[in-house]
Amino acid sequence: MSGNRPSRRAGLIGLRPLSPYHQPGFYAQALAKGQHRDIVGGRWDETGRAEMTLLLNAGLQPQHHLVDIGAGSLRLGCKAVPYLKAGHYWATDKSGDLMRHGHAQELDDPARLALDHLIEDESFAFPGVPPTITHAIAFAVFTHLPIGQLAAALPRIHAAFPLLEQLLLTVFLAPEGTLGAHRQPDGVVTHDDRAPYHHREGAVMALFSTAGFVATRRPDRLPRGQVLFAAQRA
Repeated sequence: MSGNRPSRRAGLIGLRPLSPYHQPGFYAQALAKGQHRDIVGGRWDETGRAEMTLLLNAGLQPQHHLVDIGAGSLRLGCKAVPYLKAGHYWATDKSGDLMRHGHAQELDDPARLALDHLIEDESFAFPGVPPTITHAIAFAVFTHLPIGQLAAALPRIHAAFPLLEQLLLTVFLAPEGTLGAHRQPDGVVTHDDRAPYHHREGAVMALFSTAGFVATRRPDRLPRGQVLFAAQRA
């Protein structure tokens, strides 16, 4: 009898890393090969420009305070730092080494961004990021994490930043009832049980609401078929 026995597939899911970024030694090996741009999804300049455009369209001005969640090697940072007033950009990422590598390699004027504004943060706790943040972006972060991570992160973002005016966040979506893999408009194949992950629009909207946000799905065409949500504190 196997009525209560976990399936072999479920066991494999439990053993599988959440994403390639969670593989032991992933960052050290990539940085040693000079791949600090490649490992954050490629399309470096195109994606950074897209992120900056989204923020400008959302009202970002030089005096605002921005946190770049999942900043990687500062694909957005190399554009946002020169635009914002000095000290107004903060970056978080699972890998502090990756951010520091971007700081050294990608900023025209590294002195404009203090190293203590690069916060290593795997759990969306935002240690050391000030409550003065007015704008936040998480671009291609929750495309690589299961929906439980989004459910945990949104209330923490809400609690950490009482002055937040705009939160921009991207995910992959799949139609209700989709089982297994789904091909996105840009050709990327996403999954419900491994990276890159897709979610259901209704579930994402419910998580925003539960966390205290009012969110809207935006029509912007984004690299790889990601879908943009813009949210404000309720």
